[in-house]
Amino acid sequence: MTTKFGFTLMSIQEFETWIDARQLARTVLTIQEHHTYSPAYTQFNGSNHFALQQGMKNYHVNANGWSDIGQHFTTFPDGTIMTGRSLEKSPACIVGQNANAICIENLGNFDSGKDAMAPAHRDTIIRITAKLCKRFRLPVNTNSIVYHHWFDLSTGERNNGTKNNKTCPGTSFFGGNKVADCIANFLPLVTQAGAPAAPVNSANAVLKYVSVTASSLNIRTKPDASSPKATDRDAAALGAILRVYKETNGWYKISGSQEHWVLGKYTTDVKRATVKADTLNARSGPGTTFQKLGSYTKGQELFIVKEQDGWCKVNMDDRWVSKDYLVFA
Repeated sequence: MTTKFGFTLMSIQEFETWIDARQLARTVLTIQEHHTYSPAYTQFNGSNHFALQQGMKNYHVNANGWSDIGQHFTTFPDGTIMTGRSLEKSPACIVGQNANAICIENLGNFDSGKDAMAPAHRDTIIRITAKLCKRFRLPVNTNSIVYHHWFDLSTGERNNGTKNNKTCPGTSFFGGNKVADCIANFLPLVTQAGAPAAPVNSANAVLKYVSVTASSLNIRTKPDASSPKATDRDAAALGAILRVYKETNGWYKISGSQEHWVLGKYTTDVKRATVKADTLNARSGPGTTFQKLGSYTKGQELFIVKEQDGWCKVNMDDRWVSKDYLVFA
């Protein structure tokens, strides 16, 4: 591993060990697949990983006005992986779809007739996706693994590539960028690489879920304010969904395996729900008269922070959906 500019470059083997050792407060439900488009393979010379990553960060911060580089990970043609923004923060990669997601930017332009994906790159893309699915107990399906192409650029509505979409992650990305291409060509490879084909339940039962309401929430080693902060993980960020395994005197234990605690007054309870309609419209308020802002698809998981008159507010998104089309865990 090599670290520079705050980024860490590692092999896929190193990544697989590294991610297992990471402690993450934020709940992850989705893995996003992207291609950088630019820089493409012609900009990669085999040794300029950090320069390219820093260039992307500069563009994201200075041109887009974002707080950091948009993606959590970048994969390179030689099969290496580089870290990006903190895993405790949502990515800035798909409008309206970034909550509870991890973003992978695969360096290159994988539209037809452009970059031919290198074998080492192909192997790493499959393995990083499989490892993230396994690490965060995500089933291998098109709700857990999504392509940028499937979402409207302006609203984030999922339309599976039918209107106002980028080609990302490329029209030749593992045989194509459509949902059917993903199901036929990419997901089987992810499953073969060791990812679970169905949801995997944790050995430790989750008591409830909460959303962080502070701009940054310290994680401590005991349920009291005088105890030391945990040194092996970042603070939890605003809007992060935390899993609560135990409650003691207003403190929440957020790890199933370690003594990691947060003060409950800086969180609010949320409910985990699954969309049961083929398409569920999201609106700007609790009713059909409010503006449509996008939609969710069958099987997609949401966290609900408020209920009103048969409508549910999706955590931190200012979007409302009808309760009639949700199944609560």
